[in-house]
Amino acid sequence: MADVTKKGVEQIVEAIGGKENISSVTHCVTRLRFALHDESKVDQEKLENIDVVQGAFATSGQFQVVIGQGTVEKVYKILTEITGVEESSKEETKAAAQQNMNAFQKFVKMLGDIFIPILPAIVTAGLLLGINNILTGPDIFYEGQSVIDVHTQWTDFAEIINIIASTAFVFLPALIGWSAVRQFGGSPLLGIVMGLVLVHPDLLSAYGYGDASTSGEVPTWNLLGLDIDKIGYQGQVLPMLVASYVLAKIEIFLSKRVPDAISMLVVAPGALLITGFLAFVVIGPVTFTVGNVITDFFVSTFNSFSALGGLLYGLLYAPMVVTGLHHTFLAVDFQLINSDLQGTFLWPILALSNIAQGSAAFAMMVATRDEKLKGLSLSSGISAFLGVTEPAMFGVNIRYRFPFICAIVGSAIAAVYITMNGVLATSIGVGGVPGIFSIYTQYWLEFAIGMVITIIVPFVLTYLYVKLKKVDV
Repeated sequence: MADVTKKGVEQIVEAIGGKENISSVTHCVTRLRFALHDESKVDQEKLENIDVVQGAFATSGQFQVVIGQGTVEKVYKILTEITGVEESSKEETKAAAQQNMNAFQKFVKMLGDIFIPILPAIVTAGLLLGINNILTGPDIFYEGQSVIDVHTQWTDFAEIINIIASTAFVFLPALIGWSAVRQFGGSPLLGIVMGLVLVHPDLLSAYGYGDASTSGEVPTWNLLGLDIDKIGYQGQVLPMLVASYVLAKIEIFLSKRVPDAISMLVVAPGALLITGFLAFVVIGPVTFTVGNVITDFFVSTFNSFSALGGLLYGLLYAPMVVTGLHHTFLAVDFQLINSDLQGTFLWPILALSNIAQGSAAFAMMVATRDEKLKGLSLSSGISAFLGVTEPAMFGVNIRYRFPFICAIVGSAIAAVYITMNGVLATSIGVGGVPGIFSIYTQYWLEFAIGMVITIIVPFVLTYLYVKLKKVDV
């Protein structure tokens, strides 16, 4: 097995243009991540026909080769041995990859680098909120009543679960601050503190701002004759993103100019104090308004043109994953969840898109005579159903193109159905089949029908295409 693996790795190196074409390489849980000197030298077809490779694609300035969990570490170790390329950190490879990116790609990548590290906390919170939904949602097990209405001894359990689950969303600015300030080159700890400043309990909660504004009871500070709203930014994304950037740049500016002997007394306190005032006086009010405008735009669009909105997002989500653009919509999901709507209609489409990609892969498993493709389609289909679509999308569907298109069609049809029925998710959870636990319980039936659509339509379309077109797979 070791000899076969080594041979496969040598074939990978040859297919990507040889070791001289490798600028830097690292790996994640499932993929090798290359920064290449010239991506045009890659032989994509040859690469995807290597036994150990499940798929390959270029994104965000990197060329990524899907290997699979566990196996990727062995392949990476052998690759560094046979090429002589030194092991690189993810930061070094990202830095090398940025040389191949334009300004927009760098912006999208920046958002991904900020939100991806905090996703485990958000997804975990989503799963726990799903458990809370089961305990507190009416009409699941009992008509007109919830589990805790009938079994009151579970009430306190549900309350504790809700506190644990909602913490990540209540203190979302602190999570964003940690990740964003680190991304911008500052101290992550200061980012956490800045995030907590914006949700301090002495401030009027952002959730109560609407009612307070209507009744004219918004508390204010008076700074040299200027009235500043004394409000927090619970669940807000844009205020913390901009504040993090400003905080990091001020910290860097001061660090370069303040003598080491007094840096502890000046740099961190100065950066926090200046950013704090700017956050409450300028950054917060402006970005809060911008965030509300963005949220209102999506809400009004989906309210007025629900079928069209669902169709477009259902059609475009999977292609956006290929380019990395889907990361930009995480901020919109957070805004929607923390708006008066108290839920997102975008994330359920993501979950259904994952299922559709898995269904198309399963169809390929049934239709193909190639034993390797059967095995890959089975494992990647299961993975997609559980929310991880990379093996199915890049290893099977995009490779043959028509399964990818069939999956998009199924996803779009299901997206139209669930958006017309107003399906909302309480949070961002695990995509795929487990995603139903993040859906408000009153929409479970509609979402389940959407799941059925994404299972049947891509499978049937993909299978019929192979048989009617007599595709050799």
